Amino acid sequence: MKPADHIAAVAAETARFADTVEGSDLATPVPSCPDWNLADLTRHTGSVHRWFTVLLRQRIQQPPTSREVDLQLPERPEDYPDWLARSAAESAKAFAATDPDAPMWAWGLDQHARFWIRRMLFETLVHRADAELALGRVPHIDRVLAVDGVDEFLTNLPFASFFAPRTAELRGPGRTLRFTCTDGDETWLIRLRPDGFGLVADDAESANPADATVQGSAADLLLLLYGRLDRTGDTFRLLGDQDLLAHWFAHSAF
Repeated sequence: MKPADHIAAVAAETARFADTVEGSDLATPVPSCPDWNLADLTRHTGSVHRWFTVLLRQRIQQPPTSREVDLQLPERPEDYPDWLARSAAESAKAFAATDPDAPMWAWGLDQHARFWIRRMLFETLVHRADAELALGRVPHIDRVLAVDGVDEFLTNLPFASFFAPRTAELRGPGRTLRFTCTDGDETWLIRLRPDGFGLVADDAESANPADATVQGSAADLLLLLYGRLDRTGDTFRLLGDQDLLAHWFAHSAF
């Protein structure tokens, strides 16, 4: 997907999120985000939009020293859905004024403005799914979006240790894990090294058997990686070293 696709998807996913929580009881617990209710989930997502918008407007070139930003948060939780929509509108203005290829600091691999647009998309999409799950609905995730989301997650996870410290334990003597789509031909190979872990970029090496493999649809793999689905359910096929898989999922929480 290209930045223009990500921009359009941010708008669409935010609208779906707002529609989902509009008129719902915002005190409803969100099981996939322990200790949060729908009001907390909506406030968090809108706050991320406002925060990322500030980063884009400032074209930051180094890690920010503060996360203070004027959220313009309504006093009444029932007004949060409209506020979320307005937060997305502010983001859209920042997107329109930003060259996605502009160099920027980012905590992940891609040191350009487009990193933050893509990150905002999947932050919004996953939390939209959280809202639907909390209301007893089955989330639908577009396959193309899901594939891009799996790639975004696995690409950036090696850089996330400052806010996901357990990822620092994802080490090993060349052990490999593969995630494979059952509704397409996409596959991702992760290698654990003594000094870290990351995606294997070599196409030839990617064709080699992995020590452990998870097979599932792109949408289910995305929710699995974010901890929203249980790998032991019937949704997935698990092959190879089960201890390696257990180690991965115990330490890859985002």
